[in-house]
Amino acid sequence: MNFVGKTLPVLLVGAVLGILLSVGGTVLAEKESSKSSLPLEDLKAFSEVFGQIKASYVEDVSDHDLLESAIKGMLTGLDPHSTYLDKKAFKDLREGTRGEFGGLGIEVGMEDGFVKVITPIDDTPAFKAGVEAGDLVIRLDEKPVKGMTLSDAVKIMRGKPGTDILLTIIREGEPKPLKLTITRAVIKVVSVKNRILEPGYGYVRIASFQTRTGANLHEAISELKKQSENSELKGLVLDLRNNPGGLLNAAVSVSDSFLDSGLIVYTEGRIEHSKMNFKAGPDDMLKGAPIVVLINGGSASASEIVAGALQDHKRAVIMGQQSFGKGSVQTILENNKGGAIKLTTARYFTPSGRSIQAEGITPDITLSAVKLQQLDDEFVAIKEKDLSKHLVNTDDSEEEKVGKVEKPVGNDYPLHEALNLLKGINILRK
Repeated sequence: MNFVGKTLPVLLVGAVLGILLSVGGTVLAEKESSKSSLPLEDLKAFSEVFGQIKASYVEDVSDHDLLESAIKGMLTGLDPHSTYLDKKAFKDLREGTRGEFGGLGIEVGMEDGFVKVITPIDDTPAFKAGVEAGDLVIRLDEKPVKGMTLSDAVKIMRGKPGTDILLTIIREGEPKPLKLTITRAVIKVVSVKNRILEPGYGYVRIASFQTRTGANLHEAISELKKQSENSELKGLVLDLRNNPGGLLNAAVSVSDSFLDSGLIVYTEGRIEHSKMNFKAGPDDMLKGAPIVVLINGGSASASEIVAGALQDHKRAVIMGQQSFGKGSVQTILENNKGGAIKLTTARYFTPSGRSIQAEGITPDITLSAVKLQQLDDEFVAIKEKDLSKHLVNTDDSEEEKVGKVEKPVGNDYPLHEALNLLKGINILRK
């Protein structure tokens, strides 16, 4: 990632500043000169409050701390995603985009003064400890979260790998707060995973959108094709559940992999360089083979860009639950002290002009949050082959194989339904 002068030209489309801090594709952030005069009365009031704190607060406070707190307050008051990044937080953000960083492995935001879990990241300490999307963190060790900024909470959650932190969590449906002890670790996010579900049907899981996600997706699909008959896929399940977002360019690259023309996403804002649009190239890696995209409430931002683009182009069936609904874009502006501000500068729109801000992507097929469970049959129906002296089938076809067939989807109900849908589409296409 290149840095230009004192302005870091990046777009952020990750869900929110969290344990995974993610940034997006390049855009030059242009400073817009103010067309109105400075609000002198308001500045006078600010100066008076500043002086009163310096003169009368119970402890001495440095000018630096007061002014930095004022900057944090200005940004926090705008929206949940605009924030101030000190030098360390800015460094953590850049590390997060490379897919390796220290922490717990959760994407978080603020809601009603508490830390809200957007989603736990696959195979991380938080994921293994049982943290779930929608959890509200009310205490970090013994410190109440109420009154903290998001950056302050993130600093506490980050720490030396191998050390523990106690999260006190409120979860819908639970009668009392839950206490989870989580051991911090170096988080290595594997962006893309893949496997064959059944002959001809592939599965790709994208956990987050990083620098190499687009390239990794191409490698994954090529690998799936090699494992398939005639080196082609009959269908693909693209799993974006609990994917908090990440790089805008990665989301565009993933969408482009399955489209052969048309608009993918566009952004609109007040400054000129926040107005952009991204279009698909001529190559569809699957050559029109059906796709089912799985989403849920933890699918945010860059995930919603992909789901929205494929839905608008009728290139995929979107299945699952309503997505998170993060439709704004943040620009990172570096300051001369090594820190930066993350400022909301634009909204993004799907190809048909939909803004998903606070709405999310509505699935074409909505599924309940249930799991599959195989029950042992207490009664097995008698068939012809079970009758004494039944006639033997003289067909030369391969003998019937008796025994249980291992399900490639485990107890994952949405994945089971996605695979069945792909099979059904292919039956109708014959």
